[in-house]
Amino acid sequence: MSSLLVTGIAELTTWEPERPQQTDAALVVVDGRVAWHGPARQAPAADAAVDVGGAAVIPGFCDSHAHLMFAGDRSAEFAARMSGQPYQAGGIRSTVAATRAASDEQLAANLARLVAEMQAQGTTTVEVKSGYGLTVADEARALAIARQVTDETTFLGAHVVPEGSDADDYVALVTGPMLAAAAPHARWIDVFCERGAFDVDQARTVLAAGAAAGLAGRLHANQLGHGDGVRLACELALVAVDHCTYLSPADVDALAGSGTIATLLPGVEFSTRSPWPDARGLLDAGVRVALATDCNPGSSFTSSMPLCIALAVREMRMTPTEALRAATETGAAALARDDVGHLRVGAVADFAVLAAPSAIHLAYRPGVPLVTGTWRRGRPV
Repeated sequence: MSSLLVTGIAELTTWEPERPQQTDAALVVVDGRVAWHGPARQAPAADAAVDVGGAAVIPGFCDSHAHLMFAGDRSAEFAARMSGQPYQAGGIRSTVAATRAASDEQLAANLARLVAEMQAQGTTTVEVKSGYGLTVADEARALAIARQVTDETTFLGAHVVPEGSDADDYVALVTGPMLAAAAPHARWIDVFCERGAFDVDQARTVLAAGAAAGLAGRLHANQLGHGDGVRLACELALVAVDHCTYLSPADVDALAGSGTIATLLPGVEFSTRSPWPDARGLLDAGVRVALATDCNPGSSFTSSMPLCIALAVREMRMTPTEALRAATETGAAALARDDVGHLRVGAVADFAVLAAPSAIHLAYRPGVPLVTGTWRRGRPV
């Protein structure tokens, strides 16, 4: 067994129920897991030590919604939106064409670049979706490449209906040969349940087929307008439902009663000039809220969880502590993970070191590269 003592921690966020944030603290890692934390003056000896010099230490971010398997560029689409053109789901098809044309090596290199960006900003766990291939071969290869960098891979064959395809025929393909090819490389199955994509009945069919193949369900819902997607997620007891921009009182009640996590994606609202989700109302109703980047080339091309925290605090009326928890512990819960997203004893020692004395600075100093070190399993990345 090898042990590491991390000292000089001005503020340590562990999410321990009794003392979620500690000052003048230390942390001990043994074989990649948290073995002890507490007051620096009580720290035990270890085989090695590192002094972070008065920094804040937080759990590594858990980004539970990201679309990193793609090729191409949609900056012109972004410029058009900023000039007044509304966001529509159909823009995905331009990325599909570029992704199909890319080689495995090009897709892997782009994925590695984006994961490195995320890690440099404190992200230690990331979910990666397919969804830009929309053929049996392209969806399977996307997930096989993604599986090389994360266990949290999601089959999103039901992203949009490919151009020229019949919707019912395509759903049959997604739930048949495409699912069979994708399932060995995936942990999750997802559906874009939205106007311009798939309706509730189609989403139910896809999720049921995924469950029969051993894949846990996820859902994009209520991003572009009101609909029944959020309530479908609650009915099916999905671990999380993502976007949740347009919610009725009935949707909020369903979330509060089901335990399904509402994953909010403020980078999307920032990049599309859409209304901000009502995070404050969700939290006050007792709904668990997670934050994620939705990193993708169309509606949210950011890899920065710190930016999402700052946006959630400024625009969605979350407190800095609520936003940090949403980006770490609740983000992990949205992936059905209890071994990451916190630094309680026994957790995987994934953490980030900030050039600041408190995690409040993530929202207080938006846009500043505060993460000076990212550690996975007790080792610097």
